[in-house]
Amino acid sequence: MEDIEIKVSGLKKDFGRRKVLKGIDFSLKKGGFLSVFGPNGAGKTTMVKILSTLEAPTKGDVTIAGIDLMADPIPIKKKIGLISHNPLLYGDLNAHENLRFYGVLYKVDDLESRIDELLDRVELSNRRYDYVRTFSQGMTQRLAIARALIHKPSILFLDEPHIGLDPHAVDILDGLLDDIRAEHTFVMVTHNLEKGLTLCSQAMILDGGKIVFFEEKNDIKRNKFEAIYKKSVKGEVV
Repeated sequence: MEDIEIKVSGLKKDFGRRKVLKGIDFSLKKGGFLSVFGPNGAGKTTMVKILSTLEAPTKGDVTIAGIDLMADPIPIKKKIGLISHNPLLYGDLNAHENLRFYGVLYKVDDLESRIDELLDRVELSNRRYDYVRTFSQGMTQRLAIARALIHKPSILFLDEPHIGLDPHAVDILDGLLDDIRAEHTFVMVTHNLEKGLTLCSQAMILDGGKIVFFEEKNDIKRNKFEAIYKKSVKGEVV
């Protein structure tokens, strides 16, 4: 029996009278890579926020790494990393201090070596003592990648991770994903069809808070996928 890393059943989220998620059901096995597509407002980011413990669901069940999200989200936080539009960094701290803050929070062993390793990997070693508020958008996002990986999470949530990155930073992110692919489970929200379909083991299209497509990569018929995608985005420029 395959290990299920993420299991979602009947997930709903309302903001007042607005129903953002209308009953989401899916599972993702350990080591899987789920790419989530869909138009703006489909509920993609809300779903990721719930899975990464940043939002509470209105209704439904979520199990991550065998832990019930609603019963006890704290142990889940140690197992997940999030890369999103919000870098979750402190502008008045330097790069080293930001990573040290999160490393202490997660009680990372041999923290200084881990910081050195990550700063080198995202090519920011020479800016380790510079305030983050002086960083370009691309540099900030590269440091956010290091921040998300500081505690060696087994599950990574990626919400449009390539937005704001220059081509070199995109290469750094893709190289990192390549390096750690075998040891992690991924959920990535993206508008980039080629990148999303290349990386994924499963693909999902959300539209209007519902799943309108969900298949294993090997079962995807590209014409069918693109027809559903184009219908869901309704002329959006992506």
